Amino acid sequence: MFQNPTAPLAPMTPDAVLSAFRYLRAVEAGDTGAAAGFASSDPRMPELLADAAERIVVPVTALCGIDPDPCDDSFALEAVGRVLVATLRSWAQAGPDAVEGVARAVIAFVRQVLTEEEHGESVADVLRQMEAVGFGQALEAHPAPAGSNPVRPTIA
Repeated sequence: MFQNPTAPLAPMTPDAVLSAFRYLRAVEAGDTGAAAGFASSDPRMPELLADAAERIVVPVTALCGIDPDPCDDSFALEAVGRVLVATLRSWAQAGPDAVEGVARAVIAFVRQVLTEEEHGESVADVLRQMEAVGFGQALEAHPAPAGSNPVRPTIA
């Protein structure tokens, strides 16, 4: 299925954001027990990871706002980002068996493109930052019912 690359993404729910990033952080930390538990708790985990990946990859690789004078490399970066997202979405369609591979691809992208280790930033730091942003966006898109007391989880 082709998705229009300029179409806005349907917002993830707060629970979906938390599930996806808990799984990513468990895989990144090498906690296979926790990762297995998170993966088995939601059979849609591969799709959730692809959704989270699109929210990470597209803003980083898109031409809009990155380079006031785009060059061939700018277009190549955007194309690579879109290919990565499309590949992850295709891979996620394989079902629950694809979950670890999708997660490792997202983590590799974060490590190679977003993490500034020379400034003391780790992949786990970046994942926590991305989770906080994604959770905030999800809360805006899916506000708590009137009269409830929404609480932002502590993302450690």
